[in-house]
Amino acid sequence: MTEPSDLSAKTCVLATDLDGTFLGGSEAARRTLYDWIERRRDTVGLIFVTGRDPDFIQTLCREEGVPVPDYAIGDVGTTIARVAPGGGVQPIPALEREIAAAWGDGGARVRAALADTAGLTLQPTAFRYRVSYDLDPARLDPSAEARVTALGYDVLVSDNRFFDVLPRGISKGPSLLRLLDHLGVAPARCLAAGDTLNDLSMLTAGPPAVAVGGAEPALLAALPDAAGPYRATGSGAAGITEAIAHFKLHPGI
Repeated sequence: MTEPSDLSAKTCVLATDLDGTFLGGSEAARRTLYDWIERRRDTVGLIFVTGRDPDFIQTLCREEGVPVPDYAIGDVGTTIARVAPGGGVQPIPALEREIAAAWGDGGARVRAALADTAGLTLQPTAFRYRVSYDLDPARLDPSAEARVTALGYDVLVSDNRFFDVLPRGISKGPSLLRLLDHLGVAPARCLAAGDTLNDLSMLTAGPPAVAVGGAEPALLAALPDAAGPYRATGSGAAGITEAIAHFKLHPGI
C-alpha cells in the first residue's frame, strides 16, 4: 500500500548521498543547487541517502542551511524515514520491518565476533540495524569479512576507511527502490547521486544515476561501462546539477 505523498506528482526526485555529493563541491555550486531546489519544491522532491545516522541528518537540516529533504534513507540503507518540515527524522515501520527481521540480534553477535580484530575500531554510535567500524586497511585481519559472512550478514567497505556490517541484502539501493515503490514514484523520474563504494547499489539499482566528479576510484571501477551511471566532471553539487541536465529530468535546470 502506498503512502500519500507529494513526491508521486513531482517532475523529478533527487536521491542523493551527502558527504562528497550533496555536501561536496564548491560553496557556489552547493548554493546554486540548493537555491534551485528550494525555488522548485513544487516540482522537485528530495531524498537523502546516506551512511549518516538520523541525529546527523536532523542537525544538518536544522543548523547548516541545506534544503530539508522529504524523506531520508540513513545508516547505509538500514533506516527509512520521513523528514518533518523542521528536520525531524521519523522512521517508517512498514518499510523497516524486513530490515529489523534480517538484523535480529546482529549488533551483539557482530561486536562479539569482531572484538579486538586488528584494523577495526568500533564506532561509538549505537546504530539500530548495523555495526560500523573505522578501518585501517593495512592492519585488517583478513578473516574479518569471513567471520561476518558466516553469521549471515553483509560487509560493505567504502572510501577505504569504513567497514560496515549490514543485514543480508540491505543497502542503499534496495532501500531506495523500496521507498520509491511505497511512495508511488516511478524510478525513471528519480536521479540517484553518489561518490563512494557504499553508493554502488544505489547507482546500479535502475533509476538514472550519477557518480559525481572526484568519486572514489573503487566506485568508478565497479560501475558498469556500457549504459551505466553518468560520470560527471563537476564535483559534488556541481555534478548533480550536471546530471539533471544530462538526463533532462527537469526543464528548469
